[in-house]
Amino acid sequence: MSNRYWMTIAAVMLAAGAAGVYVARLANQPAVPSLESGTSLPRPKALADFTLVDTKGAAASPATLRDHPTLVFFGFTHCPDVCPTTLALLASVQKQVARQSKELAGLKVALISVDPERDTPRQLGQYISSFGGDLIGLTGAAPEIVKATKSFGVAYARVDLPGGGYTMDHSATIFALDSAANIVAVFTPPFNAAALTRDIARLAPVLGSKSR
Repeated sequence: MSNRYWMTIAAVMLAAGAAGVYVARLANQPAVPSLESGTSLPRPKALADFTLVDTKGAAASPATLRDHPTLVFFGFTHCPDVCPTTLALLASVQKQVARQSKELAGLKVALISVDPERDTPRQLGQYISSFGGDLIGLTGAAPEIVKATKSFGVAYARVDLPGGGYTMDHSATIFALDSAANIVAVFTPPFNAAALTRDIARLAPVLGSKSR
């Protein structure tokens, strides 16, 4: 037989082998859950590095959000409506899913401040304690908050008010992180506690993983 024949056979075998490897990889990947109130990412998104502080003044980074699934929200303690409403909802969801799933018993809720001028560690700690859940509070210097918001893809801006005060406009997205602190799903307003609770339960196999 001609060399061309054997070259064709070899090419077909290589293509089949490559296809087999691809299919095997797909088979080993966890299925992307279908959510009713959010969007699952086809692949976990790693966070770029940032250095903040927690409510005790200890250094915090993406590593602080590892070893447990986490729901992350950006806001500030002087927020009049969206932030307290969302944090109360997340604390409720946290309790509900912990009752329903052993995999999610360690689920954390994290508030990352976008108001470094007013949100000291102490101020943030007092604020999150009022919601009754297992909450993490992170704040820090303005440049590091910028890094954190860019890492998540969150927009925010200071808005000056008549009389000399100010407020903060910011994205109201909730981010679901797996145990390796990778973003695996995002949720945008309007939020519904029951739907969000069901979605977090659906995400349990993904949230508990440490994919990188």
